[in-house]
Amino acid sequence: MKVLVINSGSSSIKYQLFDMTDKTVLAAGLLERIGESASRLTHHSRNEQGEMAKIVKTQAVANHQAGFQLIGAVLNESGAVRDSGELYCIGHRVVHGGEKFREPTLINREVIETIRQLIPLAPLHNPPNLLGIEVALAAAPQVPQVAVFDTAFHQSIRPWAFRYALPQNLYEDHQVRRYGFHGTSHCYVAKQAARHLNRPLDSLNLITLHLGNGASVTAIENGRSIDTSMGMTPLEGLIMGTRSGDIDPAIIFYLGSQVGYALDEVESLLNKQSGLKGICGVNDMREIGQRADKEDKAAKLAIEMYCYRIKKYIGAYYAALGRVDALVFTGGIGENAAAIRSRCCEGLSRLSIEIDEDENNIQSKAIHEIQRVKMAVKILAIPTNEELEIAEQTVERIKAGS
Repeated sequence: MKVLVINSGSSSIKYQLFDMTDKTVLAAGLLERIGESASRLTHHSRNEQGEMAKIVKTQAVANHQAGFQLIGAVLNESGAVRDSGELYCIGHRVVHGGEKFREPTLINREVIETIRQLIPLAPLHNPPNLLGIEVALAAAPQVPQVAVFDTAFHQSIRPWAFRYALPQNLYEDHQVRRYGFHGTSHCYVAKQAARHLNRPLDSLNLITLHLGNGASVTAIENGRSIDTSMGMTPLEGLIMGTRSGDIDPAIIFYLGSQVGYALDEVESLLNKQSGLKGICGVNDMREIGQRADKEDKAAKLAIEMYCYRIKKYIGAYYAALGRVDALVFTGGIGENAAAIRSRCCEGLSRLSIEIDEDENNIQSKAIHEIQRVKMAVKILAIPTNEELEIAEQTVERIKAGS
């Protein structure tokens, strides 16, 4: 059962091909710099020996349609997919589903138009997601295709957590509310935590931390999201690679009236020049850690601020949940940066959150428990796999029927 997962960006297309009979990755690739003269496709596919062989193509790719044609040709060349008829289905990542989409959705013309209507809520993400859907439908019209929304997992959040203290009409007429993102990742690691702990997901209270260049934390009560740090957009919440996270909204007025920033300049500042990059000049946590080890004051401050913000959210979500069974770290930083995990949990022993440093420093690509013995709250490092979660949800949706 071959399932293709597509994540279409404004100038890139990521994809993975799974055999869902055993969840094996048959092929994976990234096409970058679409629209430029030297676009680059890096493709890996499993050969007859079971090893992943690499193919690199560098050529002009004018648009997404040409990009999908190139990807199709390489899938064919590598033997991963000789014909689109081999595909059981195609799953698409869509960033914003608003209030319209609460679960994976079989794509038809009405769904496409609804995603189009949601573009104002995610102007940077939904247009390329939608373009990927339209090109894939044209290329493989006979293959069932499903949209999986980053926001869907958070649609269980209740009004007192998703509403902002703004006039009612802004919610009713303009959809101003908390939506949350990274839902596919939070959902995946929550399921993995339940399997690891050998408990039903609907019996677990979890705090899940997706820490990468983008970062978010979610409070999960009995398997359902009840609050999350990102808001109407991915800008709110934790300090991120280049995003500010939580700030005083009046700073925006000050930047405009006193510093002379235009609105688009403020938007760019908060999304692209702030966060870790704004504090110390770079947004790669590995480099920041290396600089901090050499007593770089700005890098040390960036780490302190980053972990302090996370710790505050852990405490807030512990209070919201009342009981926590496990704290889960995932994402590039959450899975790999032992020092960050340790710093985030410092001083939380009264909440029964305490790390075993020996376990924490073990490098592992599997689910790994890193709490001290006899601590009531498990602390887990779990590699995320959003593409596999999209594939699983897509298959489940197709099998469920229309």
